[in-house]
Parts: sequence; C-alpha cells; structure tokens
Amino acid sequence: MTDKTASFETSATTAIGTGVTVTLTERFSRLNDDTLLYDYTVADPTIFMSEFTVAVPMRRTDEPMFEYACHEGNYGLLNILTGARVAEAEGRAGTATR
Repeated sequence: MTDKTASFETSATTAIGTGVTVTLTERFSRLNDDTLLYDYTVADPTIFMSEFTVAVPMRRTDEPMFEYACHEGNYGLLNILTGARVAEAEGRAGTATR
C-alpha cells in the first residue's frame, strides 16, 4: 500500500521541512509472514537538498500492544501501568486484564 500526501496544511505544521512544498509518501510492504515494513519518503526541494527515506521493520508479536499517542490528554498507558503497580502492591500480580 502506498499513500502520497502533498501540500500539508501550513497552519497545522510547524517543523522545518513542513508546509506547502513538502511531499510525504508512505509505504507498507510485507517482507515475510512475520515482518511488515513501514517506510516513508520526505521531499521538500525548498528546505532539503535531497529527499530522504526512513524504513522501520515491524515484527509480529503475540504480546499485548498498547497504543502510544503524543497528546497531553492521553492517560491510557499511564492508567494501565498505575493499575498494574497497585495490583502488584496488593499481591495480585498477573491478575490485571489485558
């Protein structure tokens, strides 16, 4: 799957390399039964001398996954960990639900 986005909303972007001339292309590729490759390419000829690509392999896991979002109001993971520490302190380790 490939998704290409251009002309980001300038009022919502503040980092160097973002704005009306940036292009972001994201790709998801299955490398094998246990690995998904996520890569993206950033191109902005007004900011960068050349485009660059980042690749992140993601391995399959049977372990629980917890969402991480960078947001001031996201207390989900903090609450999960706090509940687990309370259960441990009360001698109920391993009884927290997944």
